[in-house]
Amino acid sequence: MDREEMLKNVQMHCFAAYDARLFLDTHPTDVTALDYFKKHAAMGEAAKKEYEAKFGPLTAESVGDSWNWVDDPWPWENLGRYA
Repeated sequence: MDREEMLKNVQMHCFAAYDARLFLDTHPTDVTALDYFKKHAAMGEAAKKEYEAKFGPLTAESVGDSWNWVDDPWPWENLGRYA
């Protein structure tokens, strides 16, 4: 996968988990929704780790020991259709 595809994968799973979390706020006993949330939360974390291993941190919390993450293009910069 290229950078744009990997970022879309992160966004897709994180959005699905976030949306499920909102649903669970009003339906806390829905086991199917909870399973869906757990699945996409885990897939989102895995996608983030994969993206960050290849392209660097997505958030300040992922920076680590140095603060050079601002030296690279931001995730939304230089993506073909947005440039």
